[in-house]
Amino acid sequence: MAKQPLSFEKPLIELRAKIDELKKLTTTEALDFSEEIAQLEQRFSVLEKNIYTNLKPWDRVQVARMADRPTTLEYVEFIFDDFIELHGDRQFGDDAAIVSGIATLNDVPVTIIGHQRGRDTKENVRRNFGMPHPEGYRKALRLMKQAEKFNRPIVCFIDTKGAYPGSQAEMRGQSEAIARNLVEMAGLTVPVISIVIGEGGSGGALALGVANRLHMLTNSTFSVISPEGAASILWRDGSKAQQAAEAMRITAPDLKDMHIIDEIIPEVLGGAQKDPKQQATFVKETLEKSLTELLALSKEELIEDRYKKYREIGIFTQ
Repeated sequence: MAKQPLSFEKPLIELRAKIDELKKLTTTEALDFSEEIAQLEQRFSVLEKNIYTNLKPWDRVQVARMADRPTTLEYVEFIFDDFIELHGDRQFGDDAAIVSGIATLNDVPVTIIGHQRGRDTKENVRRNFGMPHPEGYRKALRLMKQAEKFNRPIVCFIDTKGAYPGSQAEMRGQSEAIARNLVEMAGLTVPVISIVIGEGGSGGALALGVANRLHMLTNSTFSVISPEGAASILWRDGSKAQQAAEAMRITAPDLKDMHIIDEIIPEVLGGAQKDPKQQATFVKETLEKSLTELLALSKEELIEDRYKKYREIGIFTQ
């Protein structure tokens, strides 16, 4: 099924259609439109750059939700070596909405934990559309404590609409599982680096987000609630999601200004989905920089560094 174009992409789609039409005529009709094609290609490049460097908050929300954005497992494939996935929380079962395991980054052993969405309907159902159950968060915590035991840095990839809100998840202790992750992550004695690669929604994202360094891709979002949910509460009208997205300040530039995140990782022009391998290179560069900084700190300094980070979040006026 063809991807539904986003509203701000329509000028690009129309221009690309004209270019393709001229190329087809050049091939089939033995006509030479090479000069016109070159001009349109140049125009396309300028237009694409202008559009993607001036996206509005709602546009970024739409890009963050694209089904073809790179997932945790894709970043793992491109960035790390020797990945071994580990399963289960040792209490209830395994949750496919969170993947976890051990790997190496430039020969440094690390623990990897991340939300995982599917590429098609069947896989999305299996992974619950990237919305974890309590056992997913307990699996994540099990791996975090294991990493602490063996002195391995932890890398988290955040990409979820939020924790699964169903009754079965609540019966198995969803709120407690998330809260325990927040408490335990705050006191971990190993470096923790979290990266928002898509949607960072609600407590489902926070449960992997208490880190020494929190980074975001340019077109990712990080919020306590979805724009639709906020609009339903504030204006009793979910159709005002675009207005809510602007008011909530949930995009990477806004969160950097408020000192909530540490660094914005640039995206490939057009979004991370345009070139996942190149995007992984950008992510790896930021990971390497953060890891070098944090490995120089003692256990006590790592906890103090994390404490100071969260004490300094936000801008206050009197």
